Amino acid sequence: MPTTAPRQYPFSDADRLNLDPFYAELRRQEPVSRVQLPYGEAAWLVTRYEDAKVVLADPRFSRAAVLDRDEPRMSPSVPPPGILSMDPPDHTRLRRLVAKAFTHRRVERLRPRVQEIADGLVDRMIATGAPVDLVEEFALPLPITVICELLGVPYADRADFRRWSDAFLSTTKLTPDEVSDYMARMHAYMAGLVETHRAAPADDLISALIEARDDHDRLSEDEMIRLAMGILVAGHETTASQIPNFAYVLFTHPDQLAALRADLDNVPGAVEELMRFVPLGVGAAFARYALEDVELGDVTVRAGEPVVVNGASANRDESVFDSPEELDLGRAGGGHLGFGHGPHHCLGAQLARLELQVALRTLLERLPGLRFAGGPDDVVWKQGMLVRGPSLLEVTWDRDE
Repeated sequence: MPTTAPRQYPFSDADRLNLDPFYAELRRQEPVSRVQLPYGEAAWLVTRYEDAKVVLADPRFSRAAVLDRDEPRMSPSVPPPGILSMDPPDHTRLRRLVAKAFTHRRVERLRPRVQEIADGLVDRMIATGAPVDLVEEFALPLPITVICELLGVPYADRADFRRWSDAFLSTTKLTPDEVSDYMARMHAYMAGLVETHRAAPADDLISALIEARDDHDRLSEDEMIRLAMGILVAGHETTASQIPNFAYVLFTHPDQLAALRADLDNVPGAVEELMRFVPLGVGAAFARYALEDVELGDVTVRAGEPVVVNGASANRDESVFDSPEELDLGRAGGGHLGFGHGPHHCLGAQLARLELQVALRTLLERLPGLRFAGGPDDVVWKQGMLVRGPSLLEVTWDRDE
């Protein structure tokens, strides 16, 4: 099975939330293999859990090196510089400016407000009556409202920044010119918002970043704008995808759904298992470059070679998780890589967990018998994007007569 010629990657088109079985074969026989992504230079692909953790956390692998190379990527457009293409100490400097807003304690203080938003959305769903598109009526507005309030972005502008957000995640949905145009529009929008907050500071994250910039010179103007852009996109897009992803998985695993309905106190554990089980990405992204020769599995990655990690495959590693191909909401412990690992571990992981917990419990508690309005074949899936998820998922529920 081992080969020296890079395989074309991804190995197949994204199929709903099914992970290509070839990853399991690679984990067994060729856990570090050569691949060619649609754009950029050839790379090493890591598919096992322990190897993935090394690449994501070991300082011998650099994200900043991508700025000088033809980074392996899924999109023809080269990602703009920002916190995701930094190494310590620059990465640490920027991350510390916002990390305090996302600690477990501070995020927990948001729970009543997140619950209030979720209840309001369900109230509207009930008033509208089934069937309802879970994506548009619940999954999108919940995290968008939360991140807008946290950052200080007007919710009324959501249609614009939702459209522009596609520039960060498009593989084929947008042309390179459209990506460039949307990026520029979003940058100009955020720059204008910064000036508004500069003139009238508020109790929000943008105002805190302005203070760090103007009073303490801890980041540049462009770093501040790009950081705010990244938080706005990341703060809603993945959670908005995972809420309907979780619903789809539960609807297609009725025994697990029934067990969860019978014990809603297990929602936090269920969220962790769903994060492990759902392959959110359509492939691998965010290459790291070896700064020196590194032994990885039975392969020597040479200095200057890029490595990409498939976290979904790592989350199915048989040496770490028992029966990893099965959804088990009673699975003990976490340990998944759904939020990444190492210095670039998802900054908003605690907020995402809270939103997913509130969303899942509220939907199951307030909408008895929640299920597909039609069937799994009626779900419409995103196309040409880095992340998987329904763009349309109509649901119904048992209503009181």
